[in-house]
Amino acid sequence: MVAQTLFLAWQGVGENRFWFPVGRLDADVATPEYRFRYTKGAERAQEQAGFSAILSFPELTKDYRSPELFPLFRNRVMNPARPDFPNYLKTLGFDGRAEPVEILAVNGGQRVTDNYEVFPKLVKKSDGSFTCRFLLHGSRYVNRSGQERLATLEPGEELRIALELTNPTTQLAVQIQTDDHQILGWTPHYLVEDLTRAMAESSGEYKARAVRVHSHLNAARPSLLVELSSYWDSYEPMSGPNFQPLVG
Repeated sequence: MVAQTLFLAWQGVGENRFWFPVGRLDADVATPEYRFRYTKGAERAQEQAGFSAILSFPELTKDYRSPELFPLFRNRVMNPARPDFPNYLKTLGFDGRAEPVEILAVNGGQRVTDNYEVFPKLVKKSDGSFTCRFLLHGSRYVNRSGQERLATLEPGEELRIALELTNPTTQLAVQIQTDDHQILGWTPHYLVEDLTRAMAESSGEYKARAVRVHSHLNAARPSLLVELSSYWDSYEPMSGPNFQPLVG
């Protein structure tokens, strides 16, 4: 496995329910070395939504390094010793063995005990194309027919992408819809800037599909894993301030 970069997102509580990218994890499994740094998104989250430094990473301007995956991330992956672990890997699309950081890039690292989520850095290929996977957000806010439709989605089912300019919470948002225009939810807010650039530059050459519905991530509601493909021209993904580390 090559080195991989994951981001840690935090959702505000109370009136500000925005998702902020607050940390960056660079993982080199071969060495091994794991590096965690807060991003400028953490400062924004602190100013706008009252974000506090994580107990295991108490200093925002420190460069944290370890030969082992930090517990904050390791605890978001099922214990390999569990008898249902092989089946768990299959539900995530892995055939056989997978490193914890690979699993985190797919399962989102969600826990019912906190407001954090893990997502991989978007990578642009030499021809400008990219493919990303993310967990659907906001499904609890769609109407009942949308929630019922979500529960019956089949893997591989084609989905639609629609730009929303008047979202009551975030104003700019990217909707995920069924082929017959039934709203299922939205892309995570921390991906909106990058995806709207792709929608503008790709002239409609973007597509999405349902990968699978996770029922084990949160018993209260199903969580849809979506795969989206498109391309950028000259744009470099995740180059905005929120994704930049606070230390070099």
